[in-house]
Amino acid sequence: MELNLKGRVALITGSGSGIGRDTAFKLAEEGCMVVVSDINADTAHQTAEDLRSAGHSAMAVVCDVTKEEEVAHLVSRAQQYGGIDILVNNAGIVKDGYLTKMTEQAWDSVVDIILKGAFLCSRAVLPQMMEKRWGRVINISSRSLFGNPGQTNYSAGKAGLVGFTRALAQEQGRYGITVNAVAPGFIMTPGMRNLPHFSKLQEAATAKVPVGFLGEPRDISNAVAFLASDVARYISGTTVFVTGGRYSG
Repeated sequence: MELNLKGRVALITGSGSGIGRDTAFKLAEEGCMVVVSDINADTAHQTAEDLRSAGHSAMAVVCDVTKEEEVAHLVSRAQQYGGIDILVNNAGIVKDGYLTKMTEQAWDSVVDIILKGAFLCSRAVLPQMMEKRWGRVINISSRSLFGNPGQTNYSAGKAGLVGFTRALAQEQGRYGITVNAVAPGFIMTPGMRNLPHFSKLQEAATAKVPVGFLGEPRDISNAVAFLASDVARYISGTTVFVTGGRYSG
């Protein structure tokens, strides 16, 4: 299937590692010029360098997506490529704990990166998308939107991202802009594989997945690339669950 993304400019937040990094490579392979953004300078620059070494066009911009001035700088830097066509709001963190023991800082930092980050980045790139009358905003939610014990902050943020997606899709459709979300299930990122209890975690998670195996970052990046393309031009305001058939539980 031809996705026809050559020449598009894609900005992926939180793309120094994990799903974001894989998404950067997938969109680059489809012909996009990629703006790698991460709060971690080392991983951001390494990802961009790896992309360039593979023959792709890429730049790295260090950014805290909860800071308006840093997001403005990020979008300004992307103008070197001619403006952003595809925004992937992927930045997020986890700070798990039961609510009765959760600090205000743990709540604020998780919810702000997920929701405020998507708000600031989307607001910053939409005017240029509206002017072009073409754009894609893809928000990385999670199966956790259904609720996980010990993740009230993360689940609230990821569920809120679905409401954000639906509302923004209704606002922007008339400008040729689609807005969708991708909700990953258990994905075996390098960080996940490095957990000391990974084997037990993998066994327990696999038992709950109807297809019988766990996802890889490419399963998410493939969904993102599809939604970014004109093949998916009539899909907007929806959430694509990439979970192997697992929803709650």
